[in-house]
Amino acid sequence: MSLSSGRPSTRWLRIYRPVAAPRLRLVCFPHAGGSASFYRSWPQQFPADWEVSAVCYPGREERIAEPGMPSIAELAGRVADELAPHMTPRTVFFGHSMGASVAHEVAALLAGRGAGPAALLVSSRAAPHLLRRISDGDLTDEELLATVGRHGGPGAELLRDAEMRELFMPPIRADYRLVEGYVAEPKAPAVDIPVVAYFGTEDLGPRPDEVRAWAELTSARCDARAFPGGHFYLVPHEAELVRDIRERIDALG
Repeated sequence: MSLSSGRPSTRWLRIYRPVAAPRLRLVCFPHAGGSASFYRSWPQQFPADWEVSAVCYPGREERIAEPGMPSIAELAGRVADELAPHMTPRTVFFGHSMGASVAHEVAALLAGRGAGPAALLVSSRAAPHLLRRISDGDLTDEELLATVGRHGGPGAELLRDAEMRELFMPPIRADYRLVEGYVAEPKAPAVDIPVVAYFGTEDLGPRPDEVRAWAELTSARCDARAFPGGHFYLVPHEAELVRDIRERIDALG
């Protein structure tokens, strides 16, 4: 628990830099197999009066002993309940890959309660109505490792070690099942807020036009921004991405 004057982290939300009266709250949603610590370097790159936090999915890090959620819809519902008491008119969501789908669903749920975010930032994810299935059934360990390896995410090399695979494969597999279930029954709730869609120009996953199609799900403005690189372009281009996020949010007023 933090000794800061701001609110402490919870089981569902890691608040890296609690702020007593934040000017803005940025909530980040990890990718499939990812964890809140993926965003641990972000807070120091934003203004001191911004509260930067990341969602903690079950089955990893401090929650490694907990079972995963059965669906993205249920995961989004739990996260929405956690965030609802702390939503302000200047709360913004950022989600990468699977995290974009979770952030979108949470945004739609909270908007239905009259407390949606000020903006939704999505990364490396096709618009929900254009999502494609990964496979026709459960991937074998080898197929799943190959899929993760193609995306080239941080820590992918650790999966070559048998002990590391035993530790990290369960949450990765659980998340891919969530993604499969979500794609099998695509949902595309509209959001009446600005959307920014980020992507890597060499991503082997969603095509640029599939990412830009987020514009079809909002009645507000939707911008797209490309970066060199693949699915995890945001790792080598973190400083540029954070700067772009900061500038866009500041422009919201």
